[in-house]
Amino acid sequence: MTYEVNFDGLVGPTHNYAGLSYGNVASLSNATSVSNPKEAALQGLEKMKAMHDIGLKQGVFAPHARPSLAPLRRVGFSGTDAQVLEKAYKYDPILLRACYSASAMWTANAATVSPSVDSSDGKVHFTSANLNCKFHRSIEPETTTNLLRAMFANAQYFAHHQHLPEQPFFGDEGAANHTRLADSHGSKGLQLYVYGSSGFNSDIKGPTKYPARQTLEASQAIARLHKLDDKQAIFIQQNPNVIDQGVFHNDVIAVGNENVLFCHDQAFIDQTTSLTKIRQAYIGEKPLHIVEVPTHAVSVEDAVKSYLFNSQLITLPSGEMMLVAPEECAKNDNVAAYIEYMLGAKNPISQVRFFDLRQSMQNGGGPACLRLRVALNEAELKAVNPEVMMSEDKFIQLSAWVNKHYRDKVTEQDLADPSLLQESYAALDELTQLLNLGSVYDFQRA
Repeated sequence: MTYEVNFDGLVGPTHNYAGLSYGNVASLSNATSVSNPKEAALQGLEKMKAMHDIGLKQGVFAPHARPSLAPLRRVGFSGTDAQVLEKAYKYDPILLRACYSASAMWTANAATVSPSVDSSDGKVHFTSANLNCKFHRSIEPETTTNLLRAMFANAQYFAHHQHLPEQPFFGDEGAANHTRLADSHGSKGLQLYVYGSSGFNSDIKGPTKYPARQTLEASQAIARLHKLDDKQAIFIQQNPNVIDQGVFHNDVIAVGNENVLFCHDQAFIDQTTSLTKIRQAYIGEKPLHIVEVPTHAVSVEDAVKSYLFNSQLITLPSGEMMLVAPEECAKNDNVAAYIEYMLGAKNPISQVRFFDLRQSMQNGGGPACLRLRVALNEAELKAVNPEVMMSEDKFIQLSAWVNKHYRDKVTEQDLADPSLLQESYAALDELTQLLNLGSVYDFQRA
């Protein structure tokens, strides 16, 4: 038996709205709003618990330590921790906001994962994303790798790779631009890599307004690192026009699960040809279902506002497929009408469940952003650090931890307060014990 395990990012204690992500419409539009880290973390935990309760395997991905002081010291801010914060707040508040960002909660960007059934060496492969398009995310890869190694430590089953070179030619945003299509989670599958531009080939035209964050070369490198057969990887370009409309990752315009690809009709460049290539490359025995949402039913603008495609598409224990969507989808008339139509149409998606993830949504990430998908067989699942797996007791434990340590609100002025740093580090030090992660943070290793 093979399970798709979702490892959801636990929102960190410094969750704030800094508007750091150019190209992410929701992030920019809510810049400088007052955030509620406690509510954000509890909303995420409620979703994790709900997935566990319906019979899915659910894991927890710990936050990163923020503020990250190393980048501030590297660019000349010196003194005690408090002095570094004070100087950065005075002379470069935008940089300080970046070093406080809790964006690692969106673990769809943490890494790209290939299951053992697809890899020639029979191991589950992980490559942390370099996220070099945005400074506030480019400081994540080393901690992400530390966390992955602490969660998936058994070298008999798991292989970890260093993130790709940290420059634009190999821009890599992780699983947000990758999905896997297969008859089942345990079957050999087709890994679909979606890129926005090429680092080396100028003939491949990218967007003109917003940056393309995933390159073809990065996707090809990951397929090589993960020891995939040529027949098990396909590389398709995202439509540059939708990137310029705020579709900064493929998972904002398409999502796949087993033998279903759910996408907008403007998701890919030369959509008809792209979908034909995917159909021809599919290696399963079951039919591949492509549920293509027409623009006249749901515009790109509605898709971005509601994050319809940033929903999770999951297979329930019954074998039925469910769309796990943000409440914003139910509140958008066009999107709600399409979902109702889709559930009654002839396709494998038969259920929908809406979740309140407002704190994450306002910063530009929906249900699919919050989770890293890892397909594991029974032996591999047993080799995972058991303390990072959701259970009744773990939910109670983590909820109590959040309520103990998190603030109800964080404003821009709070970022100059050294007590926020102290609170955050103390909370995370305790969390590493709750999740049996060891010393994964720089402040613990110092």
